Amino acid sequence: MSASPKAGSAAPGELPPRNRSWFGLFVPAILVFALLIALGTWQIERKAWKENLIASLTERLAAPAKELPPQADWPKLDRARDEYSRVKFEATFDNGREAFVFAAPSAFRPDAEGPGYWVFTPARLNASGIVMVNRGFVPDGRQDPKSRSEGELAGPIEITGAMRWAGDRHWFTPNDNPAHNLWFTADTGSMAAVKGLESAGNLVAPFYVEQEAPAPPGGLPQPGRLKVALPDNHLQYALTWYGLAAILAGVFGVWTFTSRRQ
Repeated sequence: MSASPKAGSAAPGELPPRNRSWFGLFVPAILVFALLIALGTWQIERKAWKENLIASLTERLAAPAKELPPQADWPKLDRARDEYSRVKFEATFDNGREAFVFAAPSAFRPDAEGPGYWVFTPARLNASGIVMVNRGFVPDGRQDPKSRSEGELAGPIEITGAMRWAGDRHWFTPNDNPAHNLWFTADTGSMAAVKGLESAGNLVAPFYVEQEAPAPPGGLPQPGRLKVALPDNHLQYALTWYGLAAILAGVFGVWTFTSRRQ
């Protein structure tokens, strides 16, 4: 009589059974564990960066307003050093050349709610110097200056606000529509070119000013002082990544122990 195949052995014509070894998954597990730890550590570093940023912006926005830098110093300004510095200056609004920027939710202007637009208006310092000023928020349907004529200030006025630089454009930012006087980022260089401000020897500032004061009669456009309300969820994210790393280590350890006993 022929001997029957032993338990666990392969039948004729079949491949022998493969035993899964914990050691074969050790290297992938270590790589994933290291990645999770790296992501958690990166979030801790981001948390420190965000806290320093919030502290720096809070300090700048709380400082007294200083005189606007003279035109000769404009090329020397540095965005990292000078953005959000509060300034004051006297200028005359060129109300006929307003531009509108779609008002996406802003961490710096939580008081501006609902669909609407930021009103950017050229402010003439003298015969040649021009600063674009974000005069504030108008709700949808109030773009027409005739609907807020009392807010179209004339004559030299004292403006107080914070210096800002043009907004960054992202992958999903819609294209601007100058033909309809609509922008989706605060691209003041584009606005100045479309409005013809760079002609006739005008010097347009490389920054713009977020107006705080004065508040116009009628309340529109609605200016406001910037507030630092940046989200800081990095500790939560870090704990999530570290937690996943701990779960991976625990599960792999138990599975390894069980596999070796078997």
